[in-house]
Amino acid sequence: MDYMTLNNGEKMLQLGFGVYQIPNEETEEAVYQAIVAGYRLIDTAVSYGNETEVGAVRAIADKIVAREDLFITTKLFVNNVFNQELAAKAIDESLTKLDLAYIDLVLLHQPYGDTFGAWRAQLMRKLMDVLSRLEFQTLILHK
Repeated sequence: MDYMTLNNGEKMLQLGFGVYQIPNEETEEAVYQAIVAGYRLIDTAVSYGNETEVGAVRAIADKIVAREDLFITTKLFVNNVFNQELAAKAIDESLTKLDLAYIDLVLLHQPYGDTFGAWRAQLMRKLMDVLSRLEFQTLILHK
């Protein structure tokens, strides 16, 4: 498997399985079979509407894979991160929907490349500060 190294030194697989546009009723089985087939990076997002159905927990429970061998990413929609409280709430909701103790990578979904986007970049910097604090509450994994 090929990895890339993130800015924090964490390694992330270059190839993953995304759940965008997979119907909710098919998502759990699709992710389960992807994990059985060897995928270890699972990509989801709040806006996909199927975080609850992702199904990584089933593969973990069936001992196909250990949680620490998976790399789970999700994305927060830009409207969910206006302030630290909303960002923390959005992450907590994703953790609940995914039924996981931690998320490996949280991304900002569809940042804008204009003046509004520049403002969002500043907000994102604040969000990163929040995430750094949340890791001490064991909501965000940091190795």
